[in-house]
Amino acid sequence: MNIQLIRNATLIIRYGGQTILVDPFLAEQGAYPGFPNTANQEKMNPLVGLPVPVADIIKADAVMVTHLHPDHFDQAAVDLLPKDMPIFAQSADDAETIRKSGFLNVQTFEAPAKLGDITLFKTGGQHGTGEIGKLMGPVSGIVMQHYDEQTLYIAGDTIWCSEVAEAIGTYQPQVIVVNGGAAQPLGADPITMTKEDIRQVHKAAKYATIIVCHMEAVNHCLLTREELRSHVSDQGLASKVLVPGDGETITL
Repeated sequence: MNIQLIRNATLIIRYGGQTILVDPFLAEQGAYPGFPNTANQEKMNPLVGLPVPVADIIKADAVMVTHLHPDHFDQAAVDLLPKDMPIFAQSADDAETIRKSGFLNVQTFEAPAKLGDITLFKTGGQHGTGEIGKLMGPVSGIVMQHYDEQTLYIAGDTIWCSEVAEAIGTYQPQVIVVNGGAAQPLGADPITMTKEDIRQVHKAAKYATIIVCHMEAVNHCLLTREELRSHVSDQGLASKVLVPGDGETITL
């Protein structure tokens, strides 16, 4: 498989003969206000531009949307993606919302679902703790399996929690993509993984390769790549926890 980090949680994954675009956040730099009631909310999102032309990003066989927060499926994605593009959403409600934007080929990755010879499984998560976690709404991850590929688990916008531990225990993924950045609402705990959360993922999946995205692209993500790389190096995990830059491709 090839996994290219575009920006934030936007990925292009080549897996099982398919090219899959995950969580398209396609606006130009500075197009949107910062998320309210979060750290650095005065900054405009996205903080950085796209590393490759958008025309290349949308050349996909299918799109997978873990949830509908605007840094995972934004208005630019609605405007730019072909309306007949196959889209997989986390739930019937999300699928219906996407259909209302004019998309004609929308289904969920529940059940499990199939994309060619790839089998998709939905996993759970927690997008924060307490009341903030409830306000953030439901989020999901995706497990992909194919007879010629390692099992891939995209955890989505979640902290370390029992749902993530259960997904790792059930599917035994060899490759795990987590959303780092330690995104920080004001007066609340982080709503995406901290460096300590990422260490917990490694402890639960010692032989897996962990790829960390969702960093340095939106206003409230406080954990930097430099800090995380230094941390995993100090822990002797640099070969297991990979922190790609925007536009970088990892082949596994």
